Amino acid sequence: MTILCVRFQLPPGYEAALPGLLGLLEDFTPVVEALPPDGALADLRGAERYFGRDAEELARLIRVRALALYGVDCVIGAGPGPLPARLALGAAAPGAPCVVPEDLVVDFLAELPVAALPGVGTATARTLCEYGLDTLGRVATAPLSTLQRLVGARAGRELHEQANGVDRGRVVPNAVARSLATEQPFPRDELNPDRHRRALLAGTEELGSRLRALEKVCRTLTLTVRYADLASSRTGPNGGTRISTTRTRTLKEPTAHSPALTSVAYAMYDALGLQRARVRAIALRAEGLAPADQASHQLAFDPVDEKLRRIEEVADRARAKFGPHAVTLGTLAA
Repeated sequence: MTILCVRFQLPPGYEAALPGLLGLLEDFTPVVEALPPDGALADLRGAERYFGRDAEELARLIRVRALALYGVDCVIGAGPGPLPARLALGAAAPGAPCVVPEDLVVDFLAELPVAALPGVGTATARTLCEYGLDTLGRVATAPLSTLQRLVGARAGRELHEQANGVDRGRVVPNAVARSLATEQPFPRDELNPDRHRRALLAGTEELGSRLRALEKVCRTLTLTVRYADLASSRTGPNGGTRISTTRTRTLKEPTAHSPALTSVAYAMYDALGLQRARVRAIALRAEGLAPADQASHQLAFDPVDEKLRRIEEVADRARAKFGPHAVTLGTLAA
């Protein structure tokens, strides 16, 4: 079994092309899992035999078709499971797919830093590094009991299995989730964190207003930070430069309340720990949309929150009558 992990390099404002690009992948295999806002997993089981091409040849063909039909380049990693494919993506480049054969998965993983493993956050990585377990190779050879003492029984077992190339994940076919997106580009590469946060505020205000106008709420919020081409502050597992970083967080409750969306966006941004990153654009996507009248809201009995919600209602009525820019936050108007 070979899995492709594809990351399309969508230009700002071109995210509407993702469904068509997923359709391009479905020309090769029906088992395609969308990874909004710009990626997908594709299970090539049977496709290699059907087309008479190996994974690398199919990856190059997919790139050529994406460029020819949509003008969109892509980066592709391939491996025997979703996890190796995702990690191989970090070692790939446009026109140079990274394919990890099944018998070389453990060797490939051994050189990667432990933080490269999905699900290993900053705190877990710091704990493991304090005990000298700074690479997946060292984690793979560590006693299971030691890992379980450090990070917990379940997490320790999963970490040990993944570091040894055991991947229990699978590709789950889906469609692109119904969503709303907004992108805040900067006129020049932006270093100032205050301006980054101002862009986040503008994005959540826009998303909240659009959601309420559609009488929808969202369940998850996705943040994408796009860097300058030579942004050296963010590097992939193999030391190569990352073009963007994407994080997704599930909300405590479905909402269209702008302050709630802003709080989550700020938390995701702060968790990135950017240090003098040259940011070109910040994008936000509200996903998992559902009718607002079917969503529940936990009463907080917070007079400030209730006041903000009443102000939102008045502002939304003004926008509906005089246009989307009739009312805006003073912070954004300055």
